[in-house]
Amino acid sequence: MAETVRELQRASDGIEAGTRNAEIEEKLKRVEGFLDRNAAGALLLSRHGNIAWITAGQVEARVAQGTETAVCSLLVTRDGRRYYLAPNNEAARLAAEEFAGLGYEPVIYPWHDGAGNRVRALTGGDVVCADAAYPEAKQVNLTGLQTPLLPQEIERLRALGRETAGATVEVLKELAPGVSEQEMAARISAALWRRGIAPTVLLMGTDERIFKYKHAVPRAGVLKRYGMLNLCARRRGLVVSITRFVHFGALPGELAAAFEAAAQIHAELLHATKNGEASSKIYAAAQRAYAAVGAAEEIEQHHQGGPCGYSERDWLITPHGTERVAAPQAFAYNPSLRGAKAEDTVVLIDGKIEVLTETPDLPVIEAAVNGVTYRSAGILVRP
Repeated sequence: MAETVRELQRASDGIEAGTRNAEIEEKLKRVEGFLDRNAAGALLLSRHGNIAWITAGQVEARVAQGTETAVCSLLVTRDGRRYYLAPNNEAARLAAEEFAGLGYEPVIYPWHDGAGNRVRALTGGDVVCADAAYPEAKQVNLTGLQTPLLPQEIERLRALGRETAGATVEVLKELAPGVSEQEMAARISAALWRRGIAPTVLLMGTDERIFKYKHAVPRAGVLKRYGMLNLCARRRGLVVSITRFVHFGALPGELAAAFEAAAQIHAELLHATKNGEASSKIYAAAQRAYAAVGAAEEIEQHHQGGPCGYSERDWLITPHGTERVAAPQAFAYNPSLRGAKAEDTVVLIDGKIEVLTETPDLPVIEAAVNGVTYRSAGILVRP
């Protein structure tokens, strides 16, 4: 049964054993280079995103949904050995449902013990880099290893974006006055899980809360005229973001204008996203765009997003950011004005922007930058 489920997952993501193995080999080469540059003998992975990345999205070792680290760790040595270290109470499921066919040797320890002695024994005193705090290890950030995205990852992102957008449209079209923000969160969660997708962020706003708060987490609000579905969603380690709105009754002109402005800012951000471009340069483009629509102060009210992949945002564009675009790479920008926002997940590939969470069944706002047209979502208006 477990293998049947896994095959269905692979089919939906367009991944087969051969392409999976090729992807993993490329990532192991990146790890080998990383260890050489850091004069280290092994890399210890405990964070969910990094474990998903190095296993081509096969391993899901998450039990508590809110934790950043898994119930096991992966140890990859510079001489090519691969282990997963896990407590005995997790061993059977991990062996049957997660690590089958991946070439990792299990190292199992009592649940009341820890992995520390095993790591030391396996590495023989070599320098160990770790993606989370770990005794005697050098803590490192591995985001840089995850780009450029590989073709297999882009295909999985396309499938995830398409299905997340479908779930969002499905729920948005069914909303009606009287539904609570908690019910909105429940509906989108169910629509995602039916597709094998896990919600990681749920911001469900209604009416005045959309105007008051940039992060309108579900509270006691009940939809009257204006509703927002703002979510991030994960499958096989990869994450996409999307925001969509519905309005009942005639759309106020001021709100419509704010969405036009947000779409223009979003277009400027996408147009500025070029391979090798620095975070600070993209931020500067956003800053100019906010000023051009007469809302210069709004950029200070919330972050503008940035690249994504195995987390909701790998880094944020900032005034002095030194990070650089490494295409192919995915991005989720979220420019916003009071009550309005544009947010989609895109991938920069072959010098062009491809929208992964496009919703053609909903209204679209087109904005042009230097002769290039970019599409953002408008508001779904209903009687």
